[in-house]
Parts: sequence; structure tokens; C-alpha cells
Amino acid sequence: MIAKNLLHQAILRGHSARFVVASDMLHDLAAQDSSTQLARRLRRYTSVPLLCIDEVGYLSYDARYADLLFEVITRHYQQRATILTTNKPFGEWNQVFPNAACVVTLVDRLVHRSEILAIDGDSYRLKEAQEQAAAKAALRAARKQKRSR
Repeated sequence: MIAKNLLHQAILRGHSARFVVASDMLHDLAAQDSSTQLARRLRRYTSVPLLCIDEVGYLSYDARYADLLFEVITRHYQQRATILTTNKPFGEWNQVFPNAACVVTLVDRLVHRSEILAIDGDSYRLKEAQEQAAAKAALRAARKQKRSR
């Protein structure tokens, strides 16, 4: 949500931006049949001044997907802004991209001249779900008490 809000604020200030879920972007890039189609599709993701790649690390990917992410990051590196969200520390990215030779270089480019925000806390969705469950339980208890009168 924080990344989406950052993009929203950038757009309100007149910047162009693209938000994409990592798995959607990587599947899209991997589905391109020719190098010309891949180059065109890469431009779609790398030509915007601000790119947000969400949910890196929620799924594991093969080396081809790691290479594609590396290509996107390399094209954005030191030229355009990138926001990336992940649930894994960089030290665990070898689990996200097992057998990928480019992981160390990918992480190196991501952390160079970057601002890393580590958010430690309960999930907002979990908190909201717990509040909704408590409200429903209170409503059921009130109904039950009303019926028993």
C-alpha cells in the first residue's frame, strides 16, 4: 500500500509511473516469442520514469525469470527511479531465484544508491480481518442475547 501511495503522489505531481506485480511482469516478458517482441515489451516496463515492482519474493522463479528481472533493473539502474517491494531480505533472494547466476549482481544494483525501508509490524490486512471478525462475533452475541430474552 505504501508503494502504491508513493506512485499515486508521483502521478499527482505530474510524473509518469507504472505499477506492476512482479509475477505478472515476469510472465509477460517470458511469454514473448522473439527478441524483437521482448525488446518492445521491455521498453514498456523500462521507459517510465518511475517503475514499481510489487511482491518480489512471494513466489520462486527460475533463472530465466531472474535474468528478465535483472534486465529490467539494469535498464532502470541509475537512470530512472524504481520502487520494489519484497517480503524477503536480500540474503534470501537465492531462494526466490534458485540457480540464477545474476542474483548477486541484481541485488547489488538494487541496493546501490537506494533507500531501503524495512517495515516490521503486523499486517494491515490481518488487523482488519481481526477487527471484522470481532465485530461479527459481537453482532452474533447481541443477536443471541436478544433471542434468549
